Amino acid sequence: MSESATPGGFTYRWPRPALTVDTVVFGLRGRRLSVLLIQRALPPQAGWWALPGGFVRVDEGLEWAARRELDEEANVRPPWIEQIGAYGEPGRDPRERVVSVAWWGIVREDACSPVAATDASAVAWHDLAALPALAFDHAQIVSDAHKRLRATTATDLLGAQLLAPPFSLVDLQEVEELLLGHPLDRRNFRRHVAEWGQLLDVGEREAGLGRPARLYQPKNNAQRGTDAAGSAGSHPGRTR
Repeated sequence: MSESATPGGFTYRWPRPALTVDTVVFGLRGRRLSVLLIQRALPPQAGWWALPGGFVRVDEGLEWAARRELDEEANVRPPWIEQIGAYGEPGRDPRERVVSVAWWGIVREDACSPVAATDASAVAWHDLAALPALAFDHAQIVSDAHKRLRATTATDLLGAQLLAPPFSLVDLQEVEELLLGHPLDRRNFRRHVAEWGQLLDVGEREAGLGRPARLYQPKNNAQRGTDAAGSAGSHPGRTR
């Protein structure tokens, strides 16, 4: 491979793909899982719905770029994001050879106020089960992110980060079942929630007749993936 020196280092005389980032942000609307999408204002595929994202600058890391694009295009700042993988099929972007590093995260819809900016003409939450046609290969990225969401929920209480606190264990179990896509055993769920120690009893009870349920909140909304001892286990309701 030939190369030439430049004031900033070396420039390789070889075709290179451009690098972008795209992020799938999940939210919860009622008892429906939703995805944050922006409507593209510029070609290619202007007017199409797409994932928030864009080109990586030469002086920034990948996660920083993903967070910057989310902030610039949608005014959304998830407490954490994780990488899904890289997408680089030739022709996925009609402009040039583009490789995208995709990310995923979750936010509480009631805790953020999406606003379209930069090259987005609109931003909105869309029901995961009824998404519009998406630009580029973003439908595949959303599908892969959903699989990662379910796999992560199998070892974590992601539902606690999607619910507005305080909430009951009944509410939490309903959301966990939604994320997993199958029912959970009530006694196993409650036993494992207690063992994990991720929730804080707020000392209040749900209003209502009979025996009102205790109310909880996450100990740390920004922490994800492990119990108090730092080890991941099976989902707190799954029969082993």
